[in-house]
Amino acid sequence: MAELLTSPQNPKIKDLLNLETKSRERRARGLFVVEGRREYERARAAGWQTETLFVREGEPEADQADFLVSERLYEKIACRGGTEGIVAVMRVQERRLADLPLSDSPLVLVLERVEKPGNLGAVLRSADAAGVDAVLVCDPLTDLYNPNLIRASLGALFSVPTVACSSQEAFDWLSAHDIAILTAQLQDSKLYYDTDMVRPTAIVFGAEDTGLSPFWRERADAHIRIPMAGAMDSLNVSVSAAILAYEAVRQRNQ
Repeated sequence: MAELLTSPQNPKIKDLLNLETKSRERRARGLFVVEGRREYERARAAGWQTETLFVREGEPEADQADFLVSERLYEKIACRGGTEGIVAVMRVQERRLADLPLSDSPLVLVLERVEKPGNLGAVLRSADAAGVDAVLVCDPLTDLYNPNLIRASLGALFSVPTVACSSQEAFDWLSAHDIAILTAQLQDSKLYYDTDMVRPTAIVFGAEDTGLSPFWRERADAHIRIPMAGAMDSLNVSVSAAILAYEAVRQRNQ
C-alpha cells in the first residue's frame, strides 16, 4: 500500500510544487509535472516515462500510486478542479530536429517567440487535430513543460512532435528538407486560400505583441494573410494556426 501524504510540508510535496512553479527546476532536473487523468494517459501512451505518481485517496488508480494524497492536500497541489485525482512527475524527452519523422509532403507549424503558454498549448491541440507533422518553437519565451501549456494542449504536447530551437536552426532544417516557408503577416501578402499548401509547407507565426521578425519575413517563399472584415487587424495566434493548418488539410484532400 502506498504511503498516504497529508501535509504540504512533506518533502515530496515541496519537490512537486517546485517542479510545477519553477522552469529553472524543470530544466535542471529534466522533470516536469502532468496533472489530470486524460493528460497522464496520453503521455504514457506516447511512451513518456513516469518518475512519481501521486493519486488522491479513493481513486481507481490508487493501487498504481507511488504516493496517495489526502483530499485536502490534493486541493493544494492541483492547479485546477476536475483533474480526476492524478498528478505525475514525468521525465523530459529530449527532442531534436534531426529526430523528427516527416511524411512525404510534410506540414510544419513554426512559432517564433510565442510567450503565452496557453496559446502555445492551444496551437499544439490544433496541430494534433489537423495531423501536422511537427511544431517548431523558435527562440521560446516559455518552456515546453510549463503546466499551463500542457493543460491547454490537453496532452497534445505528447502526441505532436515538438522541438524548441533557434530560428536559424529551424530555417536550416526546413531548407535542407525542401519545405516551402509561408509567413502569416498582413504586409505584402496574399490571401491564404490562394496559396499552394499541398507541397511540403511550413507556416510561420510571430509573437502575440510584435509579430514576425525580419528574419522570417525576408526568408519566406510567400507571405499570406487571413482576411479581416472587422475593426481588428489580427487574430489570436492559436486561431490563426488552426485556420491555416486546416486550409492545408482542405487542399490536400480535394
